[in-house]
Amino acid sequence: MTNNLYIGLMSGTSLDGVDVALTQITQTPTQSCDVKVLHTHFVAFDEPLRTLLLKLHHPSDNELEVAALASNSLARLYAEAVNALLTSHHINPLDITAIGCHGQTIRHRPELGFTLQIGNAALLAELTQITVVSDFRSRDIAAGGQGAPLVPAFHEAIFADSRIHRVVINIGGIANLTNLPIHDASTVTGFDTGPGNMLMDAWTLQNLGVAYDESGHWAATGQVIQPLLDALLAHPYFTEAPPKSTGRDLFSMAWLLSYGINKYLPADVQRTLLELSARSIATAVVQ
Repeated sequence: MTNNLYIGLMSGTSLDGVDVALTQITQTPTQSCDVKVLHTHFVAFDEPLRTLLLKLHHPSDNELEVAALASNSLARLYAEAVNALLTSHHINPLDITAIGCHGQTIRHRPELGFTLQIGNAALLAELTQITVVSDFRSRDIAAGGQGAPLVPAFHEAIFADSRIHRVVINIGGIANLTNLPIHDASTVTGFDTGPGNMLMDAWTLQNLGVAYDESGHWAATGQVIQPLLDALLAHPYFTEAPPKSTGRDLFSMAWLLSYGINKYLPADVQRTLLELSARSIATAVVQ
């Protein structure tokens, strides 16, 4: 256990699959962290699991049992991804210090005092024979935080600079930013800016039958519908002061459809959703 090897697992709101990163993390003499990404691997969700996870974002019959079974399925997929990475690079699981597994968020309601992720960390530990650290978000919620995003602490350790003010943007299903002023840990902040690719993916699936708009080609054929964009951006979330976080509980297809989008050309809606993501991110950076 002297290699400082850690595995990070991520399956986010995009619901495309599981990303695995094998990293080497060491502390430097200046107490900062040196992180090297050694290997990565990706395993896609199959359609039944993706559909099941989407269903769990909304109340349904027998959802406790459904969530428990989905949690087990996720753990097996996480383990498959981890074991595939280790096998392909001839790495012994005993050389890994720990796996960090955030799990899959199925409900995120910090305003009600809870966030819920599934993924059965105990089963993952058994299937990989590696220590698993999980349930990252609940303590932050308990301490009065939003539970998301949690990545600013990592960004501060890796990217903060004593001379350069940096802003780090992550665009997943939900987009978030980390603000890193000239190095002072007490002023580091981070929050969700709003939809990233989530609404675009859902609209693409509904209209084209594919999971996402590859390279934005479909959106590029459309035009921004300015009245629709103005209406979407008028949602109070975009002007709410941070700290704040959001997810599918708010920015869902039901929310989008409530704006009467079916009367517009689908490609124009897609272009407008792209503009919504870009505009909300840019506004958050400037503010």
